[in-house]
Amino acid sequence: MIYKVYYQENAHEVPVRAASSEREVRQYLKDRNYNIEYIQLLEGNYLEYEQNSPNFKLENA
Repeated sequence: MIYKVYYQENAHEVPVRAASSEREVRQYLKDRNYNIEYIQLLEGNYLEYEQNSPNFKLENA
């Protein structure tokens, strides 16, 4: 599964990450100084749309 993470860098400002759950995403990012606002599951047409964006990037644990 792939999730889109909305966050603010430096507690004021989106990695996209492959994970099996929202909890796993939060665990993976816990050591970063991010103020995570929302984590969204990407699938189907929405995932395809995001993959076509020049800003699309995956992080792996």
